[in-house]
Amino acid sequence: MATLEKGEIIANRCLAGPYWEIAVRLPQVAVAARPGQFVHVRCGAGLWPLLRRPFSLFAVDREAGEIRLVYQVKGTGTLALTKKQPGEELDVMGPLGLGFPLEPGLRKIWLVGGGVGMAPLYFLAREAAASGLTCDVFLGAVTAAGLLHQELWRGVAARLELATEDGTAGHKGVVTDLVETVLRGNRPAAIYACGPLGMSRRLAVMAAAAGVTGYASLESRMACGVGACQGCAVRLKDGSYRLVCRDGPVFRLEEVEGEPDGP
Repeated sequence: MATLEKGEIIANRCLAGPYWEIAVRLPQVAVAARPGQFVHVRCGAGLWPLLRRPFSLFAVDREAGEIRLVYQVKGTGTLALTKKQPGEELDVMGPLGLGFPLEPGLRKIWLVGGGVGMAPLYFLAREAAASGLTCDVFLGAVTAAGLLHQELWRGVAARLELATEDGTAGHKGVVTDLVETVLRGNRPAAIYACGPLGMSRRLAVMAAAAGVTGYASLESRMACGVGACQGCAVRLKDGSYRLVCRDGPVFRLEEVEGEPDGP
């Protein structure tokens, strides 16, 4: 159940370039959080920026009552968040949305993350490993600097594959090219993904062709985070529209609309 909670910032640091990580002590949020859910954060002081910003849960320590968020500086809200110092208070609403379900009987799953979309997958990987599941992880970024926390990933992944668009680390190209290559000779029980919509769309097509099920966490701009403003609607394969904040952010891969026609 979502709650409004103000917690103490434990750390807030730059990981690389525009990528940051913040740790906050939020016992109520931590105990209720599940992989794939998100929190809505008041990033600045007072009423500016006016709207909260959504962030996926990167890691949760329920015993310590702490959460960690990995975020990319893109605008006013995330820039304001970088100014927050340890010891200051952070106003958070959450956890929100529907998370990743780990279906009974799964043995081996693939996790596919694009850019900062890798964030909710680490929380999922830790929960999956604790349940005895094997995780192969595929991470993609524009350049090597965007492949965050590789040391943590190696601790939970049976196999870690990397891709960069500029070729500075791992496979040169987008992460879906790498997944498609490996999929030809290997098949997981399910695929779990988070990243740009184009990545999720292509994965949906590939998974359907291979007869593999799975889930994708869809990214969207949102204002309220609870379904009232209707600003985060996304079109699904059946032509219907759903709200990412309330009906997602996690949807079944077969619900995600495939790659659009044309260039």
